[in-house]
Amino acid sequence: MIRLKSEDEIVKMRAAGQLVARVLQILKRRIKPGITTKALNAIAESEARKHNAIPVFKNYPHPHGGKPFSGAICTSVNDEVVHGIPCSNQLKEGDIISIDFGVILNGYAGDAAITVPVGKVDPELLRLIRVTEEALLKGIAEAKVGNRLGKISRALQEHAETHGYSVVRDFVGHGIGQEMHEYPPVPNFGRPDRGPVLKAGMTLAIEPMLNIGTFDVYTKIDEWTVATKDGTASAHFEHTIAIRETGPEILTMLEPGR
Repeated sequence: MIRLKSEDEIVKMRAAGQLVARVLQILKRRIKPGITTKALNAIAESEARKHNAIPVFKNYPHPHGGKPFSGAICTSVNDEVVHGIPCSNQLKEGDIISIDFGVILNGYAGDAAITVPVGKVDPELLRLIRVTEEALLKGIAEAKVGNRLGKISRALQEHAETHGYSVVRDFVGHGIGQEMHEYPPVPNFGRPDRGPVLKAGMTLAIEPMLNIGTFDVYTKIDEWTVATKDGTASAHFEHTIAIRETGPEILTMLEPGR
């Protein structure tokens, strides 16, 4: 069931989203060769706690009964797509890293992800990052009252494939509200005439994952980290949005002066 949010609820979600956006900007500035993903994780958790927010990924239950997720952020490097576990490995010049972060603040969730180059990076990887973020914005532009959810999915897929990239099928975006993951799922591919009709008050986390090679992925032995089967690089961007009568509002887009 899709639960429409009231104006008061969207205000609370915006506050959670702004905190997520600020923390991601802090992390982005700290990313450089030699820093560990464990150090980035510590920064994110400290910032969340400082603002009385719950870093919701920490101890998140495994979907198949394995160990809960141990980090406050997901840190996925190079061929890793999503759900990378922070560790003591140092980032290297030329890496790219996706950071996914979510909090619960005053009972409501915010969730966003960015992909960041580490030092000087191959131009093809920079292009992958750019096109993935563009795909996200193309999808968000279709989050209008009266559209089918599939119009979001199709816009993401078309932009990715036009630029020669594949779209991950096994992991999708989601509804969001008092819970980090709510109905409906938001695929990054599909037909524009499919899915529920979008209504004002719906809140979604839209998150394209684009690969240079095949869209096939596998889960590593740690039971969380998802990587590309062919070892090619992957990029990931995400925003939490609210659908309004006037169009989509990006709740995790950092507001000026914040």
